[in-house]
Amino acid sequence: MAKGLALLGATGSIGRQTLDVVASMPGAFRVVALTGGRNVALLADQARRFRPALVAVSDAEAASALRSEVPAGTRVVHGRDGLFEAARHPEAATVVCALVGAAGVEPAYAAIDAGKDLALANKEALVAAGAFLTARANETGSAILPIDSEHNAIHQCLRGEDRAEIKALWLTASGGPFRTMDARALAGAGPEQALRHPTWVMGPKITIDSATLMNKGLEVIEAHWLFGLPGERIKVVVHPKSVVHSLVEMTDGSFKAQLGVTDMRHPIQYALTYPRRLPAALPPFDLLGAGPLAFEAPDLERFPCLPLAYEALARGGAAPAVLNAANEIAVEAFLAGRAGFFDIPDTVRAVLVALGDAPAGTLADLLDADRRARAAAAKLLDCGVKS
Repeated sequence: MAKGLALLGATGSIGRQTLDVVASMPGAFRVVALTGGRNVALLADQARRFRPALVAVSDAEAASALRSEVPAGTRVVHGRDGLFEAARHPEAATVVCALVGAAGVEPAYAAIDAGKDLALANKEALVAAGAFLTARANETGSAILPIDSEHNAIHQCLRGEDRAEIKALWLTASGGPFRTMDARALAGAGPEQALRHPTWVMGPKITIDSATLMNKGLEVIEAHWLFGLPGERIKVVVHPKSVVHSLVEMTDGSFKAQLGVTDMRHPIQYALTYPRRLPAALPPFDLLGAGPLAFEAPDLERFPCLPLAYEALARGGAAPAVLNAANEIAVEAFLAGRAGFFDIPDTVRAVLVALGDAPAGTLADLLDADRRARAAAAKLLDCGVKS
């Protein structure tokens, strides 16, 4: 029987690749709900191809434009309520959350609250509200299956292992486009350079996060919530070729690694078909051509976002949510040409100092901390944060 899927963020990079996987496996999945922002043309095309029961868009204007373009039987809704309706769709067994940033927190929680398995590409949801999402998943029996290639690799390495025998997790980082650039050149780097990722094809926000190594910092926090290890046992190592997607170090000194093609459709398929492994319509991994496998330590002085993320994880409470919110605003400003490369860590550091101890007793507290951190970061950038 085909598994029902709801796809949140269908028009983004992960959303489009998820539909590629679905199309490559006829009869395995049935798309029951799609959500997108305002890209009406692409959503209409996706709706005609996959014929979902529900499509949700960001606002009434986009919904009005879409209604005449979708097949009969597809209902079009909009706004926050529409997004939640898709996340809770009764025919969905798995919800793929491919939203960008902290906007994914509440829809991811809604899916878990409804008992859906959650295939999660939106790391920020766990960074900002990991305590609440994982606690609710334990209560409802929802499985959180990581799509991030690093966490997906660790998930694969841990199959059949006793968690008590894990010494450390090792997240690999490509190092991004600025791995060898000196600090002076980095200070003048712009978005066009930062968007040229050497190995992965990703959306703009995550590509900038990769360039600053904030992406790896967010992944450390994500790994903490997914696998239950403290920050000091979650390591980061730079691996420029990106063929080792991550590693697990066992207590006896053995390392387990997952290798494969640098194609996000592989972790997407793994998450959708788990616990089964099915043939993939992907180019084969060239093991003989993969070497040599080089590893190096990250440079924490040129890339201060990574230690800032470790600091936020150690502080706990609202600190990770504040870190993430400030970063999202600073990255947005950098992409718009309103901030320099080092304005990103400078903004995050300043907001973390000011608001990292905000209340975090409820999910509403964290969402409030997120809003306050965004406002503080925007104000700092408007005043001209000095890098």
